[in-house]
Formats: sequence, structure tokens, C-alpha cells
Amino acid sequence: MRILTLIKTLFVGIIFCSTLLSLSIVSLSISPTFADSNEPGQEEEAEEGHIKLAPEQIKFAGIKLEEATSGNIREVLPLYGQVVTNQQNVHSVSARFAGVITKISKQIGDSVRQGEVLAMVESNDSLKSYAIKSSISGVVIERNVNVGEQTSDKTLFKVADFSTVWVDLAAFPKDMTKVRLGQQARIRCSAADVTGDGQVIYISPLGSDNQTTKVRVLLENPENLLVPGHFITAEISLSETTVVVAIRSEAVQMLKEHNVVFVQEEEGFEPREVTLGRTDGELIEVLAGLKVGETYVTKNSFILKAEVGKGDIEDDD
Repeated sequence: MRILTLIKTLFVGIIFCSTLLSLSIVSLSISPTFADSNEPGQEEEAEEGHIKLAPEQIKFAGIKLEEATSGNIREVLPLYGQVVTNQQNVHSVSARFAGVITKISKQIGDSVRQGEVLAMVESNDSLKSYAIKSSISGVVIERNVNVGEQTSDKTLFKVADFSTVWVDLAAFPKDMTKVRLGQQARIRCSAADVTGDGQVIYISPLGSDNQTTKVRVLLENPENLLVPGHFITAEISLSETTVVVAIRSEAVQMLKEHNVVFVQEEEGFEPREVTLGRTDGELIEVLAGLKVGETYVTKNSFILKAEVGKGDIEDDD
């Protein structure tokens, strides 16, 4: 009996979930307008075609909206490289007076604050103990001493501040005429899921064995998400062009071999054909079909595209 009851409960649950899913998106006369349509009455029908969603449905589907605005389309140079330590933020710590290490307070990988004690030393001359402190806040990346050893003149600790990092990129000879100090660079790291903007601060005067030249970018890293060794893709900004209407590239969908965006109107979301221009991968210029101030879908527009396709199948049936 318990098994039968469980099966009935699961069956009812499946029916209930299927019902909710079927009601999650309601589509009415979904037919986008295409400029080259030759079917009689097609334009009149398309003007009525909208996908109606309640606010809670929009939120549940993860649909994001933005207003179309003017924007800057960048001409970029793609480069690849990796994160390295900003050597200007690495401090070497040594003893002021020769002595014996009596206590180690920090290990490799430990975080430290400026002024925090790293070790204790007993002076050879006065036999008094004094503290070796960190001069910066950061992470201990090197420790070269153990309890009972003499400090001598060597570096005892190294502490690195990773709030900024360097990104060393490899540029081929054909691209070197395009790279300049001070250029902006957009950095992406898939491993850490980080995107950021930095600046070219160094171009090596020397080549490498693989015929590339090192181009270094300084990048803010406030949450320490980027660590040395992470592989990076970068886009060096070569120029920018202001366009009248620019939208997110991810907003564009293909319907019946036409570029469309989903525009929010009072009646719902309209799949509208647009004529596109220049793009830099993030933004794309709209030459026709969308005006500044109109609200369009930037994220998860593929959900609305699927509804259009479902409506076409139902019409064929």
C-alpha cells in the first residue's frame, strides 16, 4: 500500500510540475516581422505578435533587461598570457641585528597585516629578543629560516601583496606596431571567472625564443581571485568609435536567418528584426530596428526564441 501511495504521489507531482511548466510562458501570435517577407498580411499579423510574461515569470527565467543607448565600439587586438606576481609589491624581510631565531609565527601561505610579527630573534650582542615584523600586508610566499638558526644577512621571509597583479601577454611581431604604453586592456580569466580592465605598463625591448614580445598589463585584484599562473585572454583597445545605438551582443538571436532582439512593450516581448553594424564582441551597433530608450532582453533571450519556435511548430500542426 505504501508503494502504491508513493507512486500516486509522484504521478500527481509530475502532472502538477508539467502544468506549471506549460503555464510558465504564454505566447500569443508569435511571428517576428522581417523586412523581406512576401507573405500577404504577414506584417499586420507580426504587429500583434508578442510573448506575454508576468513579472514573476521574467524573474524565474533569469531574463535581464536593459535600455538601448549609445555606446563605444572598440577595435581590439586579442592576446594571450598569464598572471604573474607584481614584483613591485614583494617585500624581502631580514633581521636588523644578527641573532638566533627563537620563534616562527608565520608560515608560507599565511596572510599577514602590516606590522604583524613574523618571527622572534635573540640578538647575539645584547642577548635581548626583538620582533621581525612585516612591512606590508599580504601573503607569505617564502620562508628561509628555522628556529635555532642564525639570521646572518640572508632574506628570512618574502611577503607579497596580491591586491594588484601583472598580466604578461605574448605579442607577435606583426602586432607590435599596434601596441603602445598606456593602452587599456580587457582581461578575462575563465579559471577564476574574472573580467577586469587594466593598462599596458611595459613592453619588453627584447624578443623571446618563440618570436613573441612581452606586453605587461597592470590589473587590480582586490579580492585576490587572480593568482600567478592563471591563463588569461586579453583584448588591447586600439581605438573606440561612438555609435548611436549599441546593445549587448548576447541579446541577438537568429530567427529564420534574420537577426532579432526581443523588445519589451506593453503587450509583451516583440521579436524584432534588427540591422547590425560593427561589434567588439561585447557591444554591437544597431543600424535599424531599435531606438535609444527602448527596453530589450540582454540575458536568456534564447528562452523567448524557443517560444517562437514552439509557436511555429504549433502553427504547422
